[in-house]
Amino acid sequence: MDERTEPTPGQVITLLQRAQTLAERAAADGHHPFGALLVAPDHETVLLEQGNVDSVNHAEAVLAREAARQFPPELLWRCTLVTTVEPCAMCSGTQYWAHIGRVIYGLEERELLRLTGNHAENPTLDLPCREVFARGQKEVRVIGPVPSAAEFIAASHRRFWKER
Repeated sequence: MDERTEPTPGQVITLLQRAQTLAERAAADGHHPFGALLVAPDHETVLLEQGNVDSVNHAEAVLAREAARQFPPELLWRCTLVTTVEPCAMCSGTQYWAHIGRVIYGLEERELLRLTGNHAENPTLDLPCREVFARGQKEVRVIGPVPSAAEFIAASHRRFWKER
């Protein structure tokens, strides 16, 4: 039996705003503007936070590896990884192997590609996370893109990548 519950639309927006705050903090520290949270099954308690580190250590992958180290798989399956931008193939795979049962994202990776173009620091993979998860043997739930959050996340990326 699947014990996962769904977050409310209000919880989704609140969590994406918190992830965006992490993304802005990462950008202020000289990193790419991505942020991720691990949220408990109650859809409110934040267990871990992570900003982007570099081109190989994305916020989502670092967070998923740390979550797998700290928490049992049975708990992680009921948790949610919340991230500003749709997880890339690397981050989706890491989330899958960490056994985190849901992802929420605000901005679609394809939209990020449109915003950044062929930027050397962001060679975006055009592979939606749903396609990565569909190849697995367990159902990772996906909420995203979230249109009401996509604009404030996109605005942050427009500013950041324009200056790079």
